[in-house]
Amino acid sequence: MRRNTKILLSSIMTLSLFISGCSLNKDNLLEPTEYLSDTPTEVNLESNDAAADGQSIVVVENLFEPILDALENDAATDNPAAEASQEEPKTEEAPAEQPDKVNIVFFGDSQIATGRDDGSDIPTIMSTRIPNCQVYNFAIGGSSATLESTTSSYNPANMHSTNFLGMVNCFVGISDRNQTLSQFPNILNNMNNIDPADVDYYYIEYGANDFFNNMGLDCDPYQTIDVQAHYFYNALTMGIKTLKEKSPNATFILMTPFYGIYVADDGTYIGDSYIVSNGIGTLSDYAKKSGNVAEEQGIWLFDGMFMTKHDLYLDTAGEYLIDNLHLNLTGRQIMARLLAHYVNYTEGNEPFCYLDADKIKIAEFDPNENFRYNEDWMKEYYPESWEKYIQGVFPLAQPSQEALDAYNAEQNGG
Repeated sequence: MRRNTKILLSSIMTLSLFISGCSLNKDNLLEPTEYLSDTPTEVNLESNDAAADGQSIVVVENLFEPILDALENDAATDNPAAEASQEEPKTEEAPAEQPDKVNIVFFGDSQIATGRDDGSDIPTIMSTRIPNCQVYNFAIGGSSATLESTTSSYNPANMHSTNFLGMVNCFVGISDRNQTLSQFPNILNNMNNIDPADVDYYYIEYGANDFFNNMGLDCDPYQTIDVQAHYFYNALTMGIKTLKEKSPNATFILMTPFYGIYVADDGTYIGDSYIVSNGIGTLSDYAKKSGNVAEEQGIWLFDGMFMTKHDLYLDTAGEYLIDNLHLNLTGRQIMARLLAHYVNYTEGNEPFCYLDADKIKIAEFDPNENFRYNEDWMKEYYPESWEKYIQGVFPLAQPSQEALDAYNAEQNGG
């Protein structure tokens, strides 16, 4: 083997998240109940400064995440299509030699879990863009990176929570996965089919539920483990370090939480992920903390918040999102294409410029399209990639006949 994520039933005192129509009346912005200072956080992300310009932080108490209908039965649904997406294809005769599968494991919340039952989740869609891969989706809707606030002490061997720390402990054999995942038989079966030592890639996506649960952004690393487990930055760091110990050859991609918007129960616009605060920070602050973790751990960071790879923002949210928060099918297809580049680059299927340069506008997006980078630009700006590209080294990025003819003419002194 190779070694390289209830319907909103709870009322929110005076405010609630609600599925909105096509337009939001930003002129009816609700008055904030409190203001927070806008102290910038130094992160390895290209933040969209314009997004928050001239806007005050709005503190909203008792925020809740809307949970999709499709996730209600996610634990118990015995769906053949979902199972098929996680199993090896069955053939009467196995080929004499098959290259080892590229094993990809996902941890996360409902953004990664959504669509699993019908094979339209991000991991499954992504797998169609990566040759010879097997995806394992361990995401559970409503889960957070942090230990829940009702649990005071962090005891890895005895914890049975489905937050990131609990799922990691299940996977690496520290805690009892049968007990922890008793209500999630499909995920349990999935987990039983892959050993941490055989994982090539980890995709990790949390933050929305940490935000909705009012969990702290970070704490002093000299605090006790019991304390650190309740803070977003620290919990992510703890879980990733544990996975690194068991999967020393794996590549890690940490995903920020995705941009979203918030409206009152009458449809009035409240604010977005840049300005609505839980009293601790905005969801964009949690995204920045993900960036801090990625930088400290020396791992890849995928930006779902600040529009460095896509145009998910206030004016396009209705096209990307189901309920102002969760990605719809098109949104998931967009993210899957972008996320696939990390594996395809590392595996030598594509040149680096495909990962570096692919940026999607939803109005121009075709789910059946395969990204191609401009050959003249590749030659000029990515010369090392160009030499391999023109020689046909990359299976998913073959040169055009025009480029080949020009190259051959140059080589022959034409």
